[in-house]
Amino acid sequence: MPTVSSKRRLTAGAALVVAALVTTTACGGGDGDGDGDSKGAGYNAALNKVANPSKKKGGTLRMVGKQDLDSADPQRAYYGMTWDFMRFYTRQLVTYDTKPGKAGTKLVPDLATSTAKISKDGKTYTYKLRDGLTWEDGSKLTSKDVKYGIERIWATDTITGGPGYIKQTLDPKGKYKGPYKDTSKEGLAAIETPDDQTIVFKLPKRNGDFEQFLAMPTGSPVKKEKDTKAKYTQRPFSAGPYKFQTYKAGKKIVLVRNDKWKKSSDPVRAALPDKIDVTISANLEENDKKLMAGDYDLDINGTGMTQSGRVTAVSDHRDSVDNMHTSFVRYVALIHTAKPLDDVHCRKAVFYATDFASLQQTRGGKVAAGDIANSTFPKAIPGYSEYDPYGVLERKGKPDIAKAKDELKQCGKPNGFSTKLTARNNNPGEVDAAEALQAQLKKAGINVEVDALDGADTSSITGSPSVVKKRGYGMTMSGWGPDFPSGQGYAQPLFDSRFLNPTGNYNESQIKDKKVDGLFDKAIAETDPVKAGEVYKELDKRILDNADWMPFLYEKNITWRGPRLTNAYMSDGYNGRYDYVSLGVVK
Repeated sequence: MPTVSSKRRLTAGAALVVAALVTTTACGGGDGDGDGDSKGAGYNAALNKVANPSKKKGGTLRMVGKQDLDSADPQRAYYGMTWDFMRFYTRQLVTYDTKPGKAGTKLVPDLATSTAKISKDGKTYTYKLRDGLTWEDGSKLTSKDVKYGIERIWATDTITGGPGYIKQTLDPKGKYKGPYKDTSKEGLAAIETPDDQTIVFKLPKRNGDFEQFLAMPTGSPVKKEKDTKAKYTQRPFSAGPYKFQTYKAGKKIVLVRNDKWKKSSDPVRAALPDKIDVTISANLEENDKKLMAGDYDLDINGTGMTQSGRVTAVSDHRDSVDNMHTSFVRYVALIHTAKPLDDVHCRKAVFYATDFASLQQTRGGKVAAGDIANSTFPKAIPGYSEYDPYGVLERKGKPDIAKAKDELKQCGKPNGFSTKLTARNNNPGEVDAAEALQAQLKKAGINVEVDALDGADTSSITGSPSVVKKRGYGMTMSGWGPDFPSGQGYAQPLFDSRFLNPTGNYNESQIKDKKVDGLFDKAIAETDPVKAGEVYKELDKRILDNADWMPFLYEKNITWRGPRLTNAYMSDGYNGRYDYVSLGVVK
């Protein structure tokens, strides 16, 4: 693994520069149809409104990123930025509206003519497909293509990494073996395609979030004849306005117009640029410099600028800066299978020994990094509460070493213990935060070795319980945002034992708690979102009381919005990123 670089801390002066930006009122960004004159934009011009509106087509949208897509295969992707990017070449029955802020969380028809026709018992969802739907070779896209694409989720030994909501909902007992092992060739019984324009989903039991599942890329159609199984990620077949010209993993993505796509069949996608050009480069500070120099228009990863980059951006280019409010939580998963963290008191010792205020400062302070977290749920998701069993907010994020040492005694480790912590070296500030946590825990006698990983490899490393055990990891530092805005959409992959997978696993603490599973079932069956939120509060309390998973920040970031960009707006549907599919550029 690459060696860990020395800490880069935000200086007091730099923090003041960033703070000064936020306290200064700025204007700009309207909702009208302008001519793409970027002079109309300004600081935070893309928050809850459209910066630099325009309908002009043409040009190349240039993106740069520290990290590649986790997969270009729609059934395997799980990164939020990948889902955002996939709207260029995938389509679903329903998708998120192309509007700023919270309005971007509304589901609207995409391949379908309307949102679902739902039966009175809430178990049958019926869709009619639009006319004129085509693949990039001009062939007709049918309901059978939608069914086949969704069925690929069941091929878990080949199609790894994506969310399991649809699979868990339609086939909770796991009877179907996936399209590659289906000897009957009849497919999944829970999905019916009576004709090429109709698709029907039969749910064993109600799930109020089911249509949200279908809006994810896992609900995308795949043309069977073009399915190359595990290799599909190298060259997906397009149903959207763009198709792949080039994909060199970890280096370059180039999308060009799909001339078989018909705007008349797609009310969602603006398809303004002629080309989408993405460069993958692990040199984060150099990426920021090139963004500010105009070589690129935006960062595809959408996780904010580096400490040095944001200071320069705020000082010299404030009109191209947005202070994004995300739904992401930065956390440390405490792995139950790693001794002595299988003992709740050893896990509680980590909570008490952590200096949350220092972690906040290491990542850039309250403005650039976000607020200190107390709940496992982000504030915008039903399930968040002010429950704070470790007194994190009461102590203003400062540690309680005496209580940490008392917990160590209770778990039979009065002199502390040793473990390993993973962090992604291409996520801004994560290794720095891991090193800061390393120093904090050492004061309580907990010795931590930091292992820096490439974020693109985490699905097969920290997402593989067998690899985690083999390498002796006890903690994983990462970030998480909701797949959709509900307790299920945020928390189920993290905490439900039924989502614990051999690869592509996001229940990184490896929690196997029947009470937690039961609380998910109770909340999911609840049709009243307020009542469901109360159940998720119980779940949050259970996770915190067991010290299963340690949140430390509710994330904000300083994001670059290039002056060439048109139609830039932050979408809550994509966790505070720009809605890529609406972007255009000034040629």
